[in-house]
Amino acid sequence: MSDIFTLTPDEGDGGEPTPQKKRGRRRSKPVIALITLASVLVGVIVIVGVVGGVYASRLANSFNDNATKIEQAFPEESTRPAPAPDGAMNILLMGSDSRADATTIDDPSSSDQRTDSMMLVHVDADRENVYVMSIMRDLYVPIPGHGSNKINAAFAYGGSPLTVQTVEQLLGVRIDHVAIIDFEGFKGMTTALGGVDVFSPQAFSTKGGFSYQAGLNKLEGDAALAFVRERYAFADADFTRVKNQQAFVKGLADTILSRSTLTDPGKISSFVTAMSPYLTVDKEFDVGTIASLGFSLRSIDNSRMHFFTIPTAGTGSIGGQSIVNVDQPGLDAVKAALANDSLDAVPIAQ
Repeated sequence: MSDIFTLTPDEGDGGEPTPQKKRGRRRSKPVIALITLASVLVGVIVIVGVVGGVYASRLANSFNDNATKIEQAFPEESTRPAPAPDGAMNILLMGSDSRADATTIDDPSSSDQRTDSMMLVHVDADRENVYVMSIMRDLYVPIPGHGSNKINAAFAYGGSPLTVQTVEQLLGVRIDHVAIIDFEGFKGMTTALGGVDVFSPQAFSTKGGFSYQAGLNKLEGDAALAFVRERYAFADADFTRVKNQQAFVKGLADTILSRSTLTDPGKISSFVTAMSPYLTVDKEFDVGTIASLGFSLRSIDNSRMHFFTIPTAGTGSIGGQSIVNVDQPGLDAVKAALANDSLDAVPIAQ
């Protein structure tokens, strides 16, 4: 069994040992990064599908021209599951906390780059539903060639290829596309949209002085960042934070699909322009792929976007560090549903 090491603890979590000597870097916030990534992908895909025509092509080209491409995003083909025969698509979203050295973001050697936040986006074959599954950062899983560890160790051990291999091995399905994001464009995105209406099931406050009411909150800039980052206000910490992240993406999808956004070319353009420079995607996730996917999802609305968290069986401790245990029966049900494109039959995915 490999040693456990903590990757990218939040403020106040203590030290951060890594698999190699730390390099100087500009820190960012992986939780915010992931929410931003889910948001911008939902936004770009839906907008391209809905608005259509030359304008949509310009938006897609803006995304393609500004996003960074990963040359080596996937593991060796011999280690991978077969592509889905029915046309379903799986996209792995990752938030990295170190983008200072862009040339190593797809480097399969060990590094100090980390992905404490992950979501799997499953687009069903008939393009009627989109499922977004959050993967807990401390989930304790096998990492090929490195024993068992927290899933956020995979990127530090072997970049995007090893992370994809770890997730594919865990879920038993092929990852078709990969996207990584830096959080820096988050404020610009929320400002470009004029704020995002987000539902919170409970009132809470942060140490930074932000307060949120139970019910609907209009979030923009620093208030939006604090909402998706906060965990100390909750008894179950990361579990509620993940739910709040999902609530934000739901709110953003509603905002994007609203008539006030879709009929405002300036707002749409500002949204795509603000975010695309902070994206890194596999080289096949290009204009054509985005346009095709967007067109196929042109009839989707918020009611057809489903958010859930990978099944877990509580927390534990290994080597003095907290981990999240896999709920194996629950995971087996999700794996079977992903393989059969039948997530609609899994209660937690509804």
